[in-house]
Amino acid sequence: MTDLRPFIAGLPKAELHVHHVGSASPRIVSELAARHPDSKVPTDPEALVDYFTFTDFAHFIDVYLSVVDLVRTPEDVRLLTYEVARDMARQNIRYAELTVTPYSSTRRGIDAKAFMEAIEDARTTAEAELGVVLRWCFDIPGEAGLEAAEETARLAVDLRPEGLVSFGLGGPEIGVPRPQFKPYFDRAIAAGLHSVPHAGETTGPETVWDALRDLRAERIGHGTSAARDPRLLAHLAEHRIALEVCPTSNIATRAVTDLDLHPIKEMVAAGVLVTINSDDPPMFGTDLNGEYAIAARLLGLDARGVAALAVNAVEASFLDRAGKEHLKREIDTYTEEWLAR
Repeated sequence: MTDLRPFIAGLPKAELHVHHVGSASPRIVSELAARHPDSKVPTDPEALVDYFTFTDFAHFIDVYLSVVDLVRTPEDVRLLTYEVARDMARQNIRYAELTVTPYSSTRRGIDAKAFMEAIEDARTTAEAELGVVLRWCFDIPGEAGLEAAEETARLAVDLRPEGLVSFGLGGPEIGVPRPQFKPYFDRAIAAGLHSVPHAGETTGPETVWDALRDLRAERIGHGTSAARDPRLLAHLAEHRIALEVCPTSNIATRAVTDLDLHPIKEMVAAGVLVTINSDDPPMFGTDLNGEYAIAARLLGLDARGVAALAVNAVEASFLDRAGKEHLKREIDTYTEEWLAR
C-alpha cells in the first residue's frame, strides 16, 4: 500500500479526544518537573520514555496524576496550554476540543478565575499566532468522586470560559459507574454544554449504554467495547453518535491486547461515525498523524479514505456550521491537489 504518511502530515485535521495535561511533551514535562523538584517525575526527557511505559490502566492513572501535580500555578497552566497548541500546529491540526480537568488544578490551590484566564489567554494567543482553534471540554475525574463532579459542574456553569463547549467524564471506569454523575451532566446540558463522557474503554458495552441513557452522551470517548454489542453499534450508527477512537492509547493501557485486533474495523463496518484521536499523545509515544497512519493500515484506506476520516472529525465536532464548512473545504482542496500531483 502507498505510504500515506506524507499525505497525512499535510492534511488539515480536527481532534476531539485529547487531554490537556496528557498532551504535555517530554520537553514541557521536564521543564515543569525542574520547576517543582519535589516531584517524582524525571527531569530528563529520555528518562520519561521509561516513566511513560504503563503496566495497566491503573498504573497509567498513577503516572498521569503525577504529571498533573506538576501544574501548580497559572503560569504553568498557560505554558502547558500554549505549547500543546504549538505541537498541534506542527501536525496541521486546525481545530481541537481539548479535555481539561479544572478540578485537578483548583484542588491543588490554583485560583479558579486565574485558571480560566490562563487557558483563555493561551487559547486566544494560539489562534492568533498559530492558527489553531481550541475549544474546551471540562471533564470530571471519575476517581475523585462526586465532590469533583460538583466542583467541575460549578466551574463549568458558573465560571464558564468563552471557549468551553462540552462536559465530560474521564478516569477509571471500573468501580466508577456512570449513572451517579447524571445530576451534574443534567446541569451542564441545561447550561448549553454538550455531553461527551468516556465509556466502554476498560468495561463492557453496558457502560456505553449507561452513558447514553443517563448522561445523554452526544459522543462517546473510546467506546472500545461497543463492538461486542451489535445492537449498540446499530444504535450509535442510526443516531450518528460518534466514537472517539484512540488506537495507540488502547494498546498502551491494555484496553486492547493487539493493534491488529482493534475493533475499529467492526465499528466502521457497522456504519458508526468513527473519529481518530491521540488521547495522551506524548505519554503514549504517538501523535495524531501517527494515529491516522495506524487507522489507514487497519482499515485499508487510500488518501480519499483518510480524508473521509478527517471529515468525520469535523462533522462530529462542536465547531459552528460555518467553521465546519470552511475546514471541510480545506480538507477537500488539499486532497484534490495532492491527488493531482
